[in-house]
Amino acid sequence: MQLAEFFSPRPDRLWQLAKQMDVNHAVSGLAWDEKNEKPWDLMPLIRMKQRFADSGIDLAVIESMPPSNEIKLGTAGRDAEIEIFQQFLVNMGRAGIPVLCYNFMAQFNWFRTSTTTRTRGGALVSSYDHSLMRDAPLTEAGEVSEQQLWENLHYFMEQIVPVAEEAKVKLALHPDDPPITPIRGVSRILRNADALQRAIDLVPSAYNGITLCQGTLATAGEHIPSVIRHFGGQDKMFFVHFRDVRGTPEKFEETFHDDGITDMLEAMYTYYDVGFTGPARPDHVPTMEGETNDNPGYELFGRLFGVGYIKGLMEAAARRQAERAQTSASTAAVEKIAVE
Repeated sequence: MQLAEFFSPRPDRLWQLAKQMDVNHAVSGLAWDEKNEKPWDLMPLIRMKQRFADSGIDLAVIESMPPSNEIKLGTAGRDAEIEIFQQFLVNMGRAGIPVLCYNFMAQFNWFRTSTTTRTRGGALVSSYDHSLMRDAPLTEAGEVSEQQLWENLHYFMEQIVPVAEEAKVKLALHPDDPPITPIRGVSRILRNADALQRAIDLVPSAYNGITLCQGTLATAGEHIPSVIRHFGGQDKMFFVHFRDVRGTPEKFEETFHDDGITDMLEAMYTYYDVGFTGPARPDHVPTMEGETNDNPGYELFGRLFGVGYIKGLMEAAARRQAERAQTSASTAAVEKIAVE
C-alpha cells in the first residue's frame, strides 16, 4: 500500500510534515497557475507533478475534475464538458499522473448537515441527519431520477473509458456520500458496493474501477473487509479513502480512525491479503484542540493522528504477511524432507 495524503497543489506546512512522517505519495486537486491556462491543461499538470517531485513526493492521484454537472444531468452542455474531460485525461497521462478519483454526484458533492458535531474529547467532526433535509427545497435541477443518472453515467463512460485506456489513467469512481437518495430531489445512485459494481460493468476495462471509500460504504452498512476482497479480487480497487463512521445513512457522524464501526485492523489485513499496492489516504479527520475548524475534515492534527494510526496498522499487516510466508516456506520444506 502507498500511504498518501491530500495536499494543497502548492507547498505548505503539510508537505514538510508528511516527509517527516515518511509519507511519499500525494493526492491533490487541480491548481490554477496562470490566468490564460485552465488547471486541466497540460502545463499546469506538469508543473504540479514536478513541484511534488522536487520535494521528494510522487503525485499519484488527482482528486478533482473539470466542470461536470451538465454531464451528470444530461443537459445541453454535456458534450462540451466531456470533450474537456477527455483532454484532461490525455493531459494526465502525458504528465505521468496515473489515477483520477472522480464522482457522479449531481448538483452537489459530499454533503453534511453539521461540521461541528462533538466526538471524543470534544473534537469536532462532520455529521449528517436526513431528517433535516426531508423538507428541503428542490435544487434548480428539479427532480432528477435514478434512471436519468444511470443513463447519463453510461453515456459518459462510453466517451471517457477508451480515452483513459489510451492515456493509461485509471478511473477511480467514488461512491455517493451520503449514501442516501434523494437529497433535495436529486437522486444518488452509487450508494453501495453493488451499485459501484454495476457502474464499472457499464463499460468494462482494466482502467475502469473504484475509489474504495471506507466511510461511505460503512455508512451504507457494508462489511468493509468483504468489499475489499470483492473489488481487490478483480483488481478494480485503484484508490482508498481510509476512514470510519458511526451510524446509518439516515443519521451518521465521522469518527477518529480508531473509534468507528469498522474493524480497521481486519480491513488492513485484507488489503495486504488481496495484494493491494495502490495509494490510500486518511480522510475526513476530526478537528482537534487548538485548531480553527476553518477546513472541516482536513485540519492538521487529525491527519497526523490518522497517518500514525494507519502506519501502525500497515506494519502489523506486513509483519503478519511475512510470518505467514515464513510458516508456509517452513511447512513446504518439512514436507519435502518427509517425501525424500
